[in-house]
Amino acid sequence: MIGTTRRRARLFDPESGKSVILSLDHGASDGMIPGIEKIQEMLGAVGSSRAQGVVLNKGLARSWGGNVDQRVGLIIQLSGGTKHGLPTYNKSLVCSVPEALRAGADAVCVHVNLGNDLEDRMLGDLGVVTDEAHQLGLPVMAVIYARGGQIVNELDPALIGHSIRLGGELGADLVAVPFSGESESFGRAARSCPVPVLVTGGPRKASLDIVLDDISQALEAGASGVCVGRNIFQHPDPIAALAKVTERVHGAK
Repeated sequence: MIGTTRRRARLFDPESGKSVILSLDHGASDGMIPGIEKIQEMLGAVGSSRAQGVVLNKGLARSWGGNVDQRVGLIIQLSGGTKHGLPTYNKSLVCSVPEALRAGADAVCVHVNLGNDLEDRMLGDLGVVTDEAHQLGLPVMAVIYARGGQIVNELDPALIGHSIRLGGELGADLVAVPFSGESESFGRAARSCPVPVLVTGGPRKASLDIVLDDISQALEAGASGVCVGRNIFQHPDPIAALAKVTERVHGAK
C-alpha cells in the first residue's frame, strides 16, 4: 500500500495538511450546463492555483489531461450516469482502473448513492474498484450521497455520518460527502473515519460567500478539505472563485 499512500499524500498541501479538489466531471451527467465551456480554460489555469487535484471523466482526461500541471493530481471518475436516465440516481462503472491509469490517473473516483434499490450494485462497484486500484497503487476517492426512494432528506446528519463511515469501512482512501450543517455529528463521524473526509460543494449556491462559510464550518468540524465543482466553474469568474476557495481552505499565503 506504499504507492497508494504516497499518491494520496500528494493530494494534500504539505503546509496546511488540507486538500482542494476541483470537480469538473459534470458534463457527462448534466450535459451543456452553464460554465461547462470554461473547463478547458480552467485546466490550463489550475496549476497556478493552490488546488491539489482535479476530477475528470476519461474522455477529457485523454484529450485535455496534458493541460493539467504535473503538480496537480489527476483523478479520473470511473462512474457515469445521466440526469435523463431512470432512476436518476443510477451510477454505473464506465471506465476501468487500467484504462484510467493509461489516461494518466494519479487516483480514481467512484460515485455511490445509498438508500435506493441500486445501492447493492453501486457498493459492489466500489468494492471491485478498491481491490483493482490498490493492486496498482492508486488511491480511491469515494463520493457518497444519500439519494433515492428511501431518502427524505439528503442532508440528514445521520445519513451523512453513515456515508462517511461507509466509505471508510469499504476501503476508500478518501471519502467525499455533503456537509450536513450539523458540526457535532459530522465531526464525530470524520474523526472516527480511518481516512480523510472531504466535503462536496453540492448544487450552485446563491453566492460564493455562502460556499465559503460552509467550507469554514466543515473544516472546523473536522473535514480535511473540499471537492468543489459547480460553485467554481459556474461562477462568473471561476479562477477568482477557485482562489478564494483555496485561501479559505489553506489560509492566506
